[in-house]
Amino acid sequence: MLRNRRRLVAWLLAGVVLAVVLTLYDADRTGVSDPKAAPSATPTAALPGTATPTATATPGPSATPSPTAPPGTGEPSPSASATTCTSPGACGYPDANSTGPRIALERHDTGNMSIKKDGTVIKGWDIRGSLDIYANDVTIIDSRITSTNWWGVNLRPGFSGLKVLHTTITAVPGKGPDNGGVNYAVSNMGGSSIEVGWCDISVFGNALSMGQGDLHDNYVHDLVAFRNQGGEWQHIDAVISGGGNKGRLTIRHNTLLNSTPVDKGSTAAVGLFADTGVVSSVIVEDNWLAGGAYALYGGGPGATGIQVTGNVFSTQYHPAAGAYGPVTAWNAGGAGNVWKDNRMSDGRPVEPAS
Repeated sequence: MLRNRRRLVAWLLAGVVLAVVLTLYDADRTGVSDPKAAPSATPTAALPGTATPTATATPGPSATPSPTAPPGTGEPSPSASATTCTSPGACGYPDANSTGPRIALERHDTGNMSIKKDGTVIKGWDIRGSLDIYANDVTIIDSRITSTNWWGVNLRPGFSGLKVLHTTITAVPGKGPDNGGVNYAVSNMGGSSIEVGWCDISVFGNALSMGQGDLHDNYVHDLVAFRNQGGEWQHIDAVISGGGNKGRLTIRHNTLLNSTPVDKGSTAAVGLFADTGVVSSVIVEDNWLAGGAYALYGGGPGATGIQVTGNVFSTQYHPAAGAYGPVTAWNAGGAGNVWKDNRMSDGRPVEPAS
């Protein structure tokens, strides 16, 4: 009897020990395999402008485009929400940290150099001079241009396919041919679209001058006023178009600043003017616009196909974005003209005067 009781106690103790061992084993296994218990491997987000495109005549698609809506949708990107924006970079717009070259540069004292070979690629150059393009499918990427000429890059009539990407384009004030001033950072005299993206542009009076093109993710700033050869103050615009274009001009996700005083020629952050013909087929979407007499000139009475959507009109220079207001010359009744979801940087909606 005693022996049977001892045997029962031994079996009970063995069962308790086995239960404890199984519990500890299960707890240890769960701590390793349970996703809530194990640390997650979250990938680090890529920094703006760090994508490295292939140095070919068409490098644009290899760089990461900005997360904006497709052309013509009129839907603002997340950066154009109805909240207060304090500065371009803080609100997801281009600045000095997300534009310009991403590689080390080699100095080239080119002077005013003409490019006449189709498919030429200039990469990693620190250019003291300017580039005059008499060729097709030329690419300028990851470079710097410091000009004392009328322009930094100029595409001549009859040529197409120019791309200017991840490049700093500036000039030397007082050294230009126009009474010491310089006029165009990138000028499109050709009859087709060009691409200018992720560029840091300063000094030039009319920084981006063209009737058609794809201007995206650029930082235009610190434009310098000067009197032209006629003694008049040069008109100052971050982007300017004179009308009469046959193709589309897209201005998307840029920071366009014009801090020049109005009495020294300041006109607009985006100036769509009917100087050489009717303004048509222009998209102005998800940009940070500041300065000028008005931040935006909308094309005038005959303008058609102008879509202005999801832009931030900044109060950093003037309470109303421009000295006299955010927008003028808007043709509300023009065919295909759309004004939608534009706001001040403090969150107030912007509507053109009726």
